[in-house]
Amino acid sequence: MTQHASDATADAAGTYLAGLAGRLTADGCAVTSPEWNGRPVVAAQRADRKARWFGTRSELFVLAAAVPRVDVATLEEFTVWAMSRAKGLRGGIPGARNVTLVLPALVSASVDPAAAHWAAEDARTIDTTVVSRPVTVQTGPDAVRTSMYRGRVVWGGMFTGHVLEKAALYFP
Repeated sequence: MTQHASDATADAAGTYLAGLAGRLTADGCAVTSPEWNGRPVVAAQRADRKARWFGTRSELFVLAAAVPRVDVATLEEFTVWAMSRAKGLRGGIPGARNVTLVLPALVSASVDPAAAHWAAEDARTIDTTVVSRPVTVQTGPDAVRTSMYRGRVVWGGMFTGHVLEKAALYFP
């Protein structure tokens, strides 16, 4: 790959992340820019409470970074980091009518099909109060392809519609 092509793919991921930050801000999320492995991360957080959740508070964390290539090992490492970060930042008493939902996303022009499959096969949990749905975003010249688990989960299942609605809004 030439330097020009490499710059173009990095620009596409950067443009996608800038758009993501705008969508998160427009939806009322607090957006910050921490780092993961020396890479800038678009990080956002919001909390919601709805009567149909019986007063339970849902905290949603979105963490997204651009990488040269998304593979299973990198996506798994990022997912663990994102879940640990969200667990450390969440408010309230864990498990006491609170759930933490995490959308860890890696963005690249090159996504290994195995990584997209890993993201789409299931949600990940930490001690039943942190549920994540890893996301791969493959940026291309004419289209963006997003992979994530869209099914129900045992823990946090009543929040499935909410997290999928937000994921569709943030990762079109």
